[in-house]
Amino acid sequence: MKRRIPRRSLLVNGALGVLLAGGAGVAYLTLGSGDGEAVAASRTVPVSRGTVTATVSASGAVESARARSLSFAGSGTVAKIYVKPGEKVSAGETLARLDQTEALESYNAAKANLAVADDTDTSTEKGYASYLQVKNSYNAAARKLAGTVLKAPFAGTVTAVNGTVGGSSSGTGGSTSGSSSSSSPSSGGSTSSSSSSGSGFIELADIGKLQIEGQFTEADTTRLKAGQSATVTFDALPGTTATGKVTAIGPSPTTSDNVVKYPATITLDERPSGVRLGQTATAEITVGKAADALYVPSAAVRTAGGQSTVTVLRNGQRSSVRVKVGVKGDQGTEITSGLEEGDQVVVTSASTGGTSGNGGMVPGGRMPGSGGGFPAGGGAGRGGGRP
Repeated sequence: MKRRIPRRSLLVNGALGVLLAGGAGVAYLTLGSGDGEAVAASRTVPVSRGTVTATVSASGAVESARARSLSFAGSGTVAKIYVKPGEKVSAGETLARLDQTEALESYNAAKANLAVADDTDTSTEKGYASYLQVKNSYNAAARKLAGTVLKAPFAGTVTAVNGTVGGSSSGTGGSTSGSSSSSSPSSGGSTSSSSSSGSGFIELADIGKLQIEGQFTEADTTRLKAGQSATVTFDALPGTTATGKVTAIGPSPTTSDNVVKYPATITLDERPSGVRLGQTATAEITVGKAADALYVPSAAVRTAGGQSTVTVLRNGQRSSVRVKVGVKGDQGTEITSGLEEGDQVVVTSASTGGTSGNGGMVPGGRMPGSGGGFPAGGGAGRGGGRP
């Protein structure tokens, strides 16, 4: 005689069974590929032939490759300013002048004294010493007069005038372009090194010769060499590019947020139309190039202990092959030995959200517990599965 099971017990046991099965399924999905967990994915690509290029880049402001802050060598009142900002000047052209009354008086007196001293007997030590004293006084007066005139040391464009007529000029006390042995005043005014310090009475720049100083990470700096080619783009001028070369690499680094960077100067071959001093530009420097080279995507190459390997797919089987690499480009890496053109290499990458968007299915297209594992082509990147 069969014992009847109460209907209520059947309902309770059934509900528990459903819950247990659902929990097992959730646990499988969670352990197998939880939301946000990295899931390996791979694809195969052929070994190709072409040009591999490696570049590094940095941004900086456009500046003149030749610029000077010009100041009067002496002090005095500004009597005349002959130029204004934006004006082009030629080498040796007078830019400004101080009041010359006192300097000219001293020069004329020293010149007359020298004329007298030239007729004196210099055969004795006393006579020669007296002559030298007069000669030195003349030279000093000539330098003082020359220092009242500011002249352009090279052809360029006036970028700033930091003074007014009637104002005072304290001078820099620097040397003038007239030598100590000159017999007449020559082009005066001292020059100090460049560029945008704004400390001079007049700022002069050759805007036909432009450069950019970029800050490069220490890793990128090790790949830089003088003479390397660069392509320069300008933030304010979309579509405008210029070519240039690395002309200097600074020896002293700067550190910001624990990042060490070194300055490098890129000089432009020509000045593109519309480019102005101070504009932001980005220089992309070619640090390596291999033409007609075998290459694979850089993500396919694994390097450890100084050895590089790639995974090759042959006859449906994956195997690790040791290779030698050349230029490590931005997207591809040159292969100098170990592979042949057309070989299929495996590129593995990581993606997230293993089950999201597939209706609760695990990679391969089958529901958990359905038996048989992954179908052919499923489970890519999980080791051993065919891509």
